[in-house]
Amino acid sequence: MQKIIEKFKGRGFKLTPQRIAILKFLEGNTNHPTAEDIFLEIRKNHPTVSFATVYNTVQTLKKMGEILEITIDPERKHFDPNPNPHHHIICTACNRIGDIFVDYSESLKLPADVLEEYSTSGNHIDFYGVCRDCQIKQ
Repeated sequence: MQKIIEKFKGRGFKLTPQRIAILKFLEGNTNHPTAEDIFLEIRKNHPTVSFATVYNTVQTLKKMGEILEITIDPERKHFDPNPNPHHHIICTACNRIGDIFVDYSESLKLPADVLEEYSTSGNHIDFYGVCRDCQIKQ
């Protein structure tokens, strides 16, 4: 908890008990939760927290560069507390999202006409497939 407080102290991010609970929930979380997932979990210990508080907090964290908004799931936005460059894969059966920590920069060759018009600054690739658990169930 002290690590979280130190990280955000002095950055203009007001540390309320609800926000600290959200930060604790997100720290090291690899499940790529939605704002609703975060709200339902935080509400267990903070019954007065509103969905608006959770949503506004994740939007502020996104603007600060502390979390990524993942749009790989067309039905819901997910949030990734790991802002370092990486890619994602989503199971088309259960919608579980996984991380892929492979740099594809060298293997991606953009067409010359695209490179004439754009100076690239990064990339993000979304992969789709069926996870092992869902393959076993099928």
